[in-house]
Amino acid sequence: MSDARRTDAVLLLVALVWGSSYLSAQTAVSALPVLTVLFARYALSSVACLGVMGASRRGPRRWTRDEVRAGVPLGLTQAVVLVVETYGVAHTSAANAGLIISLAIVLTPLLDRSGHPGGLPRSFYAAAGVCVLAVGLLMSDHGFQAPRLGDLLMLAAAGLRAVHVALVGRFTARRAVRPLQLTTLQTLVGTALFVPAAAVTGLSGLVRADGATWTQLLYLALFCSVFAFLAQTWAVQRTSASRASLLLGTEPVWAALVGVALGGEHLGPLTGLGAALMVAGTYWGQSVERAHRAPAPAPDQASGPGPTALRVP
Repeated sequence: MSDARRTDAVLLLVALVWGSSYLSAQTAVSALPVLTVLFARYALSSVACLGVMGASRRGPRRWTRDEVRAGVPLGLTQAVVLVVETYGVAHTSAANAGLIISLAIVLTPLLDRSGHPGGLPRSFYAAAGVCVLAVGLLMSDHGFQAPRLGDLLMLAAAGLRAVHVALVGRFTARRAVRPLQLTTLQTLVGTALFVPAAAVTGLSGLVRADGATWTQLLYLALFCSVFAFLAQTWAVQRTSASRASLLLGTEPVWAALVGVALGGEHLGPLTGLGAALMVAGTYWGQSVERAHRAPAPAPDQASGPGPTALRVP
């Protein structure tokens, strides 16, 4: 396998892992309280990230001042995103969750205008309109009626994720911020936040959890968080940002496929049309935004991938 194909395969694997995370989270919260699941996910991710940091021989292992200034607030916003997202997954289908959350792809450029000094073209707003229509169809699984709580929560999570990604771009621009150190600090902040909340909901449930539940928790922490982020960083450094975002943008497709194939979910005619429109709208909006993005600063003036290449671990 050539280097280019190997890189593409890794990016597709990351998209598949992220797409499957919604079904895994849904399975985990069916056995444990949401806050307990989030504590376990963060704690396991923290241990793994600290282990990788300890084994790394590239540069100093301690956090810099810029990394602390970025990591603490981003850890807080990331935790808020995951709380709303996980509660949303608990009250809707995994397919819907993965499709609705992809709305963040077109919401992020509306919040992060740094790369579009002249404003976004009309075609981008048309693509955003297609995504909004798709959300309406996804929420009409049993005909047009009041949307489910989970769908509304996922819609809120998409908006919050867009805010988080825009903040990532703002806090890391022109600063020497290392992705591994930033991710590790965010997981430590999240772990600290969820310790008291999980203690109230019941940490004893983790001790009594069966093997299947622990498998889902380990998968969410080690694969959907640590592995996916490190693999994404490795692959993005070996290909173009456009190609990486295109392959990572297949996440909602995998979420729908995993939900239907492994979760026994069903997409009716309206939700099937909504799924198709959501994928088409996000791809259209992503391509328009990418074509009109201003050239990135020189490598010695900025650090890390741009906002469109980042995702909440």
